[in-house]
Formats: sequence, C-alpha cells, structure tokens
Amino acid sequence: MALWSSGLASDLSTRIAPGHCYVALMTVSQMLEDLAAAPTPYHAVDRAQTLLTDAGFQPVDIAASFPQAPGRYVTSTGGTLLAWLTPGPEAAGFVVVGAHTDSPNLRVRSRPDVSSAGWAQVGMEVYGGALTNSWLDRDLGLAGRVVVQDGSALVSRLVLDGRAILRVPQLAIHLDRDIREKGLKLDPQTQLTPLWALGDANEGDVATYAAALAGCKVENLVSWDLMAFDVQAPCVAGLKDEFIASARIDNLFSSFCGVHGLLSVADTAEGLGRTPVLVLYDHEEVGSESATGAAGSLLSNTLERISASQGRGRLEHLEALAGSYVVSADGAHATNPNYVDKHEPNHQIQLNAGVVVKRNANQRYASDAASEAPFRLACAEADIPVQTYVHRNDLPCGSTIGPITAARLGVPTVDVGAPQLAMHSIREMAGVSDIAHLTNALSAVWRMA
Repeated sequence: MALWSSGLASDLSTRIAPGHCYVALMTVSQMLEDLAAAPTPYHAVDRAQTLLTDAGFQPVDIAASFPQAPGRYVTSTGGTLLAWLTPGPEAAGFVVVGAHTDSPNLRVRSRPDVSSAGWAQVGMEVYGGALTNSWLDRDLGLAGRVVVQDGSALVSRLVLDGRAILRVPQLAIHLDRDIREKGLKLDPQTQLTPLWALGDANEGDVATYAAALAGCKVENLVSWDLMAFDVQAPCVAGLKDEFIASARIDNLFSSFCGVHGLLSVADTAEGLGRTPVLVLYDHEEVGSESATGAAGSLLSNTLERISASQGRGRLEHLEALAGSYVVSADGAHATNPNYVDKHEPNHQIQLNAGVVVKRNANQRYASDAASEAPFRLACAEADIPVQTYVHRNDLPCGSTIGPITAARLGVPTVDVGAPQLAMHSIREMAGVSDIAHLTNALSAVWRMA
C-alpha cells in the first residue's frame, strides 16, 4: 500500500482527486491562502478586492457615479463586495452569483473587560449558529475592524493579531462526571468567555489593546467590530490528500470560488449577452437583515445603477431583470458517515463527487425545476458532476441567501454549493476536487450568458 505524505508535501498547485482531469480554475494552494487571509468578513472583502484589482478590476466608490465605459469593476462596503463585468449596452440582463463572507463565531462585546477567579477575560457574544463546543480548547486570535477618529474624519482600519492570545478552557471531566451520560451543554452567557491573562481586568484593557493594533491613541478609538478566530492554518487532510480542513469553509469556500470564477471569464466578457455580477454578502448567518445583507436593497440598487450607467431607463432595467438569473452558492451538507440516519437516504452527498443543487419544497432553498435546469445544463456542457441535496422531512431545514434574493429581485434563482462536513464548527472539512467543481461551475454559468 502506498504511503501518502500529509499536508503540503504533495503538489498543491495541481492536486485534484483521482478521476477528474479537467483544468482547475482555482488551485488548492490558492484556496488555502484565501481562507487563511480572511479571518473576518472585512478581511475576506479586502482579500477578494485585492485579487480582483490585481487582475484589472477598477475600484469604484460605492457612493460615487458608476463608470459608463465597458470594463471590469469592483466596489465594497463593510463585509460586502460587488464586482461586475460590463460587456456593453447590448447586454440584455444579469447573471448574478451570490455567496456570503460571514461565519458563526465569537464577537467582542462593547464593554468586554471581565474578571473572574484571578483571570482577565474578554466578554463575547455568540454570532450565528456556532457549534459552541468546537470553540473549547482552541488557540484563538483576534481580528476585525476598528473605527478611528483622524482629525475630523472617521477612518475604518483592519486589524489582526494571529497569536494564540485567547482560550476557552473546557471543564475537566473530574469536575463534570455527568458529561458521559448527559453530554456537553454550554451556557453561552457564562461558559464561553475566553481568558487572556492572569490578574483582574481593568476597564479599558481591550480598548487599549485594540488601539495598539490599530496604531492609534486609545482616545481616538471610537468603536470596533472584533471577533475571535482559530489561528490554526488551513491544510490539506486525509490519507490521500483528498480533503481540506479549515475554519470558515462555510462560506468563504463559495466566496473565493466565485472570485476566481469571475476572474476566469473577465477576458471574454465582451462576447457575453448578459452582465456577470458577483455579490459577497455579510450577515447571512444571522438572517441577512442589514444594510450589507441579502435582505437589504444593496444588490437591487447596484444592478439598477449598472443599468443606468449603460444608458438604460427604469423600464429597460426591469426588462433586463426579467431576463436575468441568480446562482446562490453556499455550503451543502455532505453525508456524515457517523450520523447517516440524520440524512435523507435517497439523497446522500459525498465530498469530491460534484457540485450540489439544493432543493426544498418549502422554499428554504430557491431552486425549482425551471431555475435548476440552466445550472445543470451549464455543468453538463463543462463536464462537471452534479449531486442533489434534499433535507429529511423530520428535521428543520436551514436556508441561505437564495430565497431572499429571489424574493427581492423576482429573478429565477438556484441554490447550489460544495459539500462539506462539520458545518458551523470552528474547523470544517471539504473536498479538494470540489474547489474545481464549484469554481468551474460558476464560471460555466457566467459563460452561458
């Protein structure tokens, strides 16, 4: 039996699981680098914007007029990014790919300085549906954005400390004898407060720390959005290097597949009949009800502004929407071999077996026969395998930006994704080949425009 070396010992620049020979538009090493560079939604947007501008996308101030000339453009606000290619006035509609940049995590409170039993701790809020047990006994850093007063201006700055400065220690089993029979139950208010130093916390300790990260005086620090993250680097995993293990696979995997898919069609946009658009939203994990979430008007406003920049009036824009198409890309549940009974038996999903179309009769996913068909056709023409996910009837089904976007725009929408395990854990798992599967699929959808 052949012995496989672990991690980066294999050639990650070309690694694709056996049985797939097509050209990958995004390599495994690129995915690992992108995941590592994006511990927060703000860093994810910064990383995506850098990749796009390095490839010739022109940054556009979201508050300024959009350029009228055909070209490639990118704009952002907070944890949300929009990028598009304008083929020209003849483009008859839009093909939108949407994903999200946020992941469940622990976020620093506004008054975070806490003391207990001789420890200085940092008060946290649980963001989204985190598997909180997975945050125990992990080496945690801090990252996010701070707002600083610079003269009369308010300036947002990204900050990141990749040291293992925080930790949430689990209670020893000797002090919790019932855990074997009753399982682990965490109180998010009292049992998820990371420690970071010995001694009593003082009012302003976190503010002083954040100001130092931002390179400003503490009196100029106005506010922050800081969050904990696992400092363990993304890696290739499995006996045969078939998997990747990382934080934030849900949903940075889809986000960066979208970025690299858009880059792959940028040089041929002139021949497309519809305008390719990529939107990476924030706040999906908490319902999308925000100025930068899918339930807001940011995408619809941006699409109308793109139409206006191309000389279309309101009626022409609505006609363009009627001929448009949306792909919502988010993680899909792979079948967990230790919990097979939690999955619909006739719709089992495997890693490295293809991109997933997600269906739900109650519209928790936006896919229907009409919206699913163009995606399947694009994948078939590009020789990309497709799986179908359906949830069990006796379990509540999650949702994503697909139904929200479909409702806001009135545009046919399909929900798709790459399969993964341990969704919402601090460290998730996906397939190496599925990087190419999803990137190539999104590129194929844009090319069908």
